[in-house]
Parts: sequence; C-alpha cells; structure tokens
Amino acid sequence: MATVTELKAVLKDTLEKRGVLGHLRARIRAEVFSALDDESEPPPPLSHENLLINELIREYLEFNKYKYTASVLMAESGQPVVPLDRQFLIRELNAFEESKDDSIRPRKKGEGDKR
Repeated sequence: MATVTELKAVLKDTLEKRGVLGHLRARIRAEVFSALDDESEPPPPLSHENLLINELIREYLEFNKYKYTASVLMAESGQPVVPLDRQFLIRELNAFEESKDDSIRPRKKGEGDKR
C-alpha cells in the first residue's frame, strides 16, 4: 500500500501535469491580494503611456489565458475594466493588425501610414 507521502507526490504531479496546480496558485495569489487590497486608497492616476502599456499587457495575458494574472493587473494598476478599443490601440501605437492571426505589429518605415 502507498504511503501518504507517495500519494501526495502523485497527486501533486497529476495536478501539475493538468495545469490545475498553477491555476490554483494563481487564484490563491489573486484572492490574497484582493483581501489585502486597501480599497479606501485609490490607485495613482495612469499616464497615457502606462494606460497603453497596461492594455498591451492585458491583451497578452488574456490571449494566453492568464486570467488570474490579468485580474491582479487590473486590480493593482487601476486600468479601466472595459478594454480599450483595438483600433484605437493600433492608431496610438502606429501599428497594424495582421489579418491571418489578429496580431498587432509595428509599422515598418514608409508602410501604408493612413494618418
């Protein structure tokens, strides 16, 4: 018969392989942060540049399905809950969207600037 230590090791390994353990850790971190967050003190105002940077980070996190990490970013940064319009981001960053995979990349010098 397996020992308790062996059962714990197998359970941990199984949860890690399924990706569940990482999600649980992220969820616990998010909940701890939420419990410790002092809502009486609002986050500092975002500069235009930080707003854009945070939005790109949010898009990256959501694309990769890091929803708990994204929720911590949103709570900690004071980023608006509603995402910025994608076309607005493209214009502000002087980028364009690849139609085949919906990725955004910077424009190359002289490349179809429509401003």
